[in-house]
Amino acid sequence: MDSAVDLNAAREESLRKYAMLGYAMHLLGLISIIGFVVGLIIAYIKREDARGTVYESHFRWQTRSFWWALLWFVLLLVPTMLTIGFVPFFVLAQIWFAYRMIKGWMRLNDGRAIP
Repeated sequence: MDSAVDLNAAREESLRKYAMLGYAMHLLGLISIIGFVVGLIIAYIKREDARGTVYESHFRWQTRSFWWALLWFVLLLVPTMLTIGFVPFFVLAQIWFAYRMIKGWMRLNDGRAIP
């Protein structure tokens, strides 16, 4: 019985570390696009392993944040450049994405799921 508990605890700790790495890579993506890609890959690979745990919501949060950011970036890029310019749009998009990643990371550190 103890070995099953130990295996479960090790699994949970591994998932927590991968979720943290995903958040870190997504935040790094604000500086280098490769961070976004690596963070997305980590989230997709570990999502199935996390099924039924609090970490499942974190991997889902990371992937959804990425895809929503990409969607809004593509949809709003041209209209925004024509009105207020690229720089304010880019800065606002980065702030929104950073907020989501930091919020998720803080909930992860508290051991809570993302609603």
